[in-house]
Amino acid sequence: MDTIYALATARGKAGVAVIRLSGPDARKAVIALGARLPEPRVAAVRKLHGADGTLLDEALVLWFEAGASFTGEEVAELHTHGSPATVSAVLHALSEIEGLRLAEPGEFTRRALENERLDLTQVEGLSDLIEAETEAQRRQALRVLSGAIGARAEVWRADLIRAAALLEATIDFADEEVPVDVSPEVLELLDRVEADLTREAEGVSAAERIRDGFEVAIVGPPNAGKSTLLNALAGREAAITSEYAGTTRDVIEVRMDLGGLPVTVLDTAGLRETDDVVEGIGIDRARQRALGADLRVFLLDSNGSTLGLAPEAEDIVLQGKADLHRTDGPAVSGKTGAGVAELIAAITSRLETRAARAATATRERHRLAILGALSSIARARNQVWRGEDSAELAAEEIRGAIRALDSLVGRVDVEHILDEIFSSFCVGK
Repeated sequence: MDTIYALATARGKAGVAVIRLSGPDARKAVIALGARLPEPRVAAVRKLHGADGTLLDEALVLWFEAGASFTGEEVAELHTHGSPATVSAVLHALSEIEGLRLAEPGEFTRRALENERLDLTQVEGLSDLIEAETEAQRRQALRVLSGAIGARAEVWRADLIRAAALLEATIDFADEEVPVDVSPEVLELLDRVEADLTREAEGVSAAERIRDGFEVAIVGPPNAGKSTLLNALAGREAAITSEYAGTTRDVIEVRMDLGGLPVTVLDTAGLRETDDVVEGIGIDRARQRALGADLRVFLLDSNGSTLGLAPEAEDIVLQGKADLHRTDGPAVSGKTGAGVAELIAAITSRLETRAARAATATRERHRLAILGALSSIARARNQVWRGEDSAELAAEEIRGAIRALDSLVGRVDVEHILDEIFSSFCVGK
């Protein structure tokens, strides 16, 4: 196996840069740089030299033994000064050492997976943690990275293995009198696993929203104050505002952090009847994006019309341009800021309620694996109800559910998705 190396920190000027090595020649590479190897897991200052003896840098060196590192292999870390010239010189020196090569994107993490230091869901959690922009995303990614999904999958797997073992015992002793009917315990185990998996499947949508972001659409008729409100929420001139109807022709998006949740606020074209072809396309897009959004904020004009797009139960309905239109109901003005804080609080509250329903599983791949297990469990239950003659078929269906859970954590059937996952990692990860 090759020993790989890469810059693990961002490129550019910095106080410190970390260069990571992993593989059977990691120890040899440190020695080849003219540095005495420190004790495992103990940082030590060492001078690094090129092949011709030139001093490259004075760096902090760490070394981890195989089995006690992130990748499970021998790993060395060189904490050098962060100038581009220093990093370039050390990387060049490493490239000249036989047996070393530059790592591919995500290769360190891929080796951690192959060496069973991480399961597949933890790899996905690490990817999400690297991409996390908000507090909610960070917390969710850390929960997945900690192995929460794998731990739950092991509990479900153990229950299913127990159920299959009970059924297989009746098969092994089919010609003898079995003193106990195992079907009640088998059905109890299947029901318990099914209930947990159902809750997980139902919560994946909310977890995906935390990872990818919620969408909140501002909708209403022309000149209701939608673009001005978007600018107030964004704190900048994100949308063009004008007294003329039809100014907004396309959906304008602004990414925000509301209460730690990632939220994209959409400013949509004013809803009205029009003969303008281009404006009509914008209105059609506005309707489609509004229907697909997680939450809608309806801004009413002086007539109080929503123009055929009916608010749903959790949607927010406000009088727009509160500085111009008096009303006894809730209102907002992007121009003066009246009601903006209350609107942000209302949006945040609604989205936090949805986020609270998030499952441990966070991706569509997880949901599909869980649904596969649920289908097998349902078929297994039907076979158990048919009696002892169907015990073998029931056991096989339970094994199918176990295989689905194994695919969830990456024990089987993962090669076709590994390249897609690791393509999002940086080279030094």
